[in-house]
Amino acid sequence: MSIEEPAPVLEARHISRNFGAVVALADASLRLHGNEVLGLVGDNGAGKSTLLKILSGIVSASSGDIFIDSQPVQLRRAQDALDAGIETVYQDLALVDTMSAYQNVYLGREELAKNPIARFFNLVDDRQMRERAREVLNSLAVKVPSINVAVKGMSGGQRQCLAIARALLWGRRIVILDEPTAALGVRETEQVLDVIRDLRKHDVSVIVVSHNMQQMMSIADRITVMRLGRTIATRTVSQTKVSEIVGLITGAIPGDEMTEESLPVQA
Repeated sequence: MSIEEPAPVLEARHISRNFGAVVALADASLRLHGNEVLGLVGDNGAGKSTLLKILSGIVSASSGDIFIDSQPVQLRRAQDALDAGIETVYQDLALVDTMSAYQNVYLGREELAKNPIARFFNLVDDRQMRERAREVLNSLAVKVPSINVAVKGMSGGQRQCLAIARALLWGRRIVILDEPTAALGVRETEQVLDVIRDLRKHDVSVIVVSHNMQQMMSIADRITVMRLGRTIATRTVSQTKVSEIVGLITGAIPGDEMTEESLPVQA
């Protein structure tokens, strides 16, 4: 008797996207399970960025289907993705250098003071925001100089961890990370990787887009490979090697005729 696999928290099936005559995605699929880190890899032009933007609601798919907890969703704008529990942390992190750590965590979502008069004048509850921001950073073991210090004085690793913590604070179940360790030093990189690993404990599933295969093998549970706008294979990290992933990326190793993600979900 086979054990039925739990439904994925996020699934994209046969996604395509055309920009005029240019085919950015021809047939891209992926499946993200609960409390999983899924690596998404491919050479430049493979379609990773376009797929990431579609899952983030920045770009609409030309065709294909997206499901959250087996329910179809339409991601036509960024707010649609946020409403579905998807938060994307891009390389630029979308942090304001002159604002403090806790202010960046609450950027655009500030909590108003409970006092009716203060609320009338749209005054924010700085104390509550500081306390909650500190709790989230502590839960991820993120060390910053102070939540009151402007982020311009923080290291690249601290800034990246702060952006990830912001996604956790707002209850995101799915976090997409775009090259999270790009341009970071060795110590900062390990700090960020530790935070990514720790997200599993908080009921968060993660998609990591990266060119660094060694890092990907150290944090991911599975890796989905894209080439020329198509998903060509998905491998379980414990059952593969860097050489196989690289071979799939370059075409030296042929992809699967039908990947796991392209299979229909059994009712």
